[in-house]
Amino acid sequence: QVELVESGGGLVQAGGSLRLSCAGSGRTFSRNTMGWFRQAPEKERVFVAHINWSGGMTNYADPVKGRFTISRDNAKNTWYLQMNSLKPEDTAVYYCAADSHDFRISSSEAQYDYWGQGTQVTVSS
Repeated sequence: QVELVESGGGLVQAGGSLRLSCAGSGRTFSRNTMGWFRQAPEKERVFVAHINWSGGMTNYADPVKGRFTISRDNAKNTWYLQMNSLKPEDTAVYYCAADSHDFRISSSEAQYDYWGQGTQVTVSS
């Protein structure tokens, strides 16, 4: 059974940092694009960032460019989201996701097959 488990969320003051982790189990994801999404209260879930299978290509949503960094460790079947200079508008539940198709760049939410349960990030002003 494939499972993704996020960790690292919490409460932080504006300007602070958090590092989210997502650990995959049940299969390896070393050939797959991995992503992060977030859902703010009463809003739809939106794309935050993704990283390709080798880690050589990343993409970010405009609101987080220059502040967030996505990375991965294929040996640990884990990927990360380093979030710096956090703002109150970053408050959301953050979800990690994995595309089950090998060597595909996954740019839309519909292309991700596996999802974590979500971790809350709250940024106070």
